[in-house]
Amino acid sequence: MKIVKYLGIGVLIVGALLAAAYFVKSNSKSPITYDTETPFKTTIQEKSVATGKVIPEDEVAIKPQISGIIGEILVEEGDVLEAGDLIAKITVVPNEQTLNTARGRVSNARISLGNAEIEYKRNKELFDKGVISAQEFNNIELTHNQAKQELANAQSDLQIIREGSAGGSSSANTNIKATIAGTILEIPVKVGDQVIESNNFNDGTTIASIADLSKMIFQGLVDEAEVGKLEVGSPLKISFGAIPDKEFDGELKFVAPKWNEEEETSSGVIQFRIEANVFMEEGYFIRAGYSANASLVLDKKEDVLAVKEALLQFDKETEEPYVEVETGEQEFERRDVETGISDGINIEIVSGLSESDRVKVWNKTEPLKKQ
Repeated sequence: MKIVKYLGIGVLIVGALLAAAYFVKSNSKSPITYDTETPFKTTIQEKSVATGKVIPEDEVAIKPQISGIIGEILVEEGDVLEAGDLIAKITVVPNEQTLNTARGRVSNARISLGNAEIEYKRNKELFDKGVISAQEFNNIELTHNQAKQELANAQSDLQIIREGSAGGSSSANTNIKATIAGTILEIPVKVGDQVIESNNFNDGTTIASIADLSKMIFQGLVDEAEVGKLEVGSPLKISFGAIPDKEFDGELKFVAPKWNEEEETSSGVIQFRIEANVFMEEGYFIRAGYSANASLVLDKKEDVLAVKEALLQFDKETEEPYVEVETGEQEFERRDVETGISDGINIEIVSGLSESDRVKVWNKTEPLKKQ
């Protein structure tokens, strides 16, 4: 009986040990079955995106050659003009003080001429009789001619003040014409506004701004970490918020050599201005000031070994990249790798992997248990 009793106890102990071993073994297995992916050959482009706007390559401000009042505006914003087309007309309103001074100058010139004519006629008779020498008469004649010229000059100045021009050609100054062919972008004045002529002391009032909208440039900002990789002449792609699903080709034409304080972001990042030609296409109308993004290629490598960037892991201490490579069924080992350029999705593997390796998709989550 004791033997049977001990035998039964032994069976229970062995059974308990086997059950415990099975429980430990089953719990030591990972509940997740990891997928794997293999490295592949591809072309990788490292890109940067510059934000900015598109503006006309040449924008001309039309300014008057004479001060006055806008009497008539003959065009509207958006009109397409040829060089020489009439934009507006100016009515000359002379300054009263200046006008009075000009009138006084004319009166003085007439008085001087009258006196010079009397002297000229009297000395002409004396010269004809041989009383005075030719030299003396020449001086009298010169004074007479100068008096006539002074009167003519004074009368011309008076006409310019009254009408805007001399010799009956006042329309040359009072008629404001387009200096280039293009589209009217803005007319900041209206009929009745007073305008000031452009001179050495004043920029003058802008009557209208004109630009050729078939020649546009992209103007944007690039971070200092990327500006050193840019090369003038490099191709780029430009997209507009107003024209979805369409990219225009462009070419980098300028990279600012100096940072401007106004181009610093609120986060303190230093940025540099760039400009690029935009190659226009038929059927698309680009308005000045459209917001735009330019995609620039900083680096490009063809036919390189790569993996998806999501497969990389990073050492907590050294922050160096590594992957886990399958060595058996759901068994993996760590493999340190050296990486190259990345496009944000795929990353170049310089060393550490071959095309035959199977890399663990490490960030797979455990499926939810059914309740």
